[in-house]
Amino acid sequence: MSRAILITGASSGIGEALAREFARRGYRLALLARRVTALQELEIALRAAGSPQVVVHALDLRDAGEIDPALSACAEMLGGLDIVVANAGVAHRSPVGRGTLAELQETIAVDLTGACATVDAAVRHFRARGSGQVVAITSVARQRGLPNFGAYSAAKEGLHRYLQALRAESWHEHITVTEIAPGYIDTPLNRGGGSRPFVIGAEKGARLMADLIERGVGYATVPALPWRVVGPLLKLVPPRLRARRRHR
Repeated sequence: MSRAILITGASSGIGEALAREFARRGYRLALLARRVTALQELEIALRAAGSPQVVVHALDLRDAGEIDPALSACAEMLGGLDIVVANAGVAHRSPVGRGTLAELQETIAVDLTGACATVDAAVRHFRARGSGQVVAITSVARQRGLPNFGAYSAAKEGLHRYLQALRAESWHEHITVTEIAPGYIDTPLNRGGGSRPFVIGAEKGARLMADLIERGVGYATVPALPWRVVGPLLKLVPPRLRARRRHR
């Protein structure tokens, strides 16, 4: 039987691109998002692309209490899960002191609390099953607080630390922990948000990510270059230079 993968935030962007890529690779799919109608439309294309089974489930990560039941329901329909991808996210352009409290709360609720709760639910499932792989999509933005995207940067760094803790806790178990930190992937999430250096298409990004997931890597940027080098260097750039670049 083919492997089963669950992807949150699968109705658009990286999540949708990953769903299409894994369908082409013959995986059984569980797709979760708020827009269930979009998932149902995508399901047809994924079956045609090669997925032997696709299940869809409505999920709003702002309601963290619904994550574990949703994952359990999908696991039951697919006969268990091999991989869970915590991908869903939002990225409001919200400068500190100028944004809204609602935008701040939603970013933390989805990108941090919701993502951590997804990882948590996946780990419980894999411990009961005996093995599995947790994948979380963070961002190179976690390396440095980006002007106008402070909450997003903070949430992604928080998720990164949560995964570090999981690795320390599960090193003796058959649980693979994979963190993928994309640079700029051409998706609705970052269009209109200013400069997008080294941007790549969603299809190429998904193909690179799927390769990394199948290899079971611990941590990787996408694409590997230049972000493997540029990402750590972001920590060294003075704030005034970062702000100047963002306003060009």
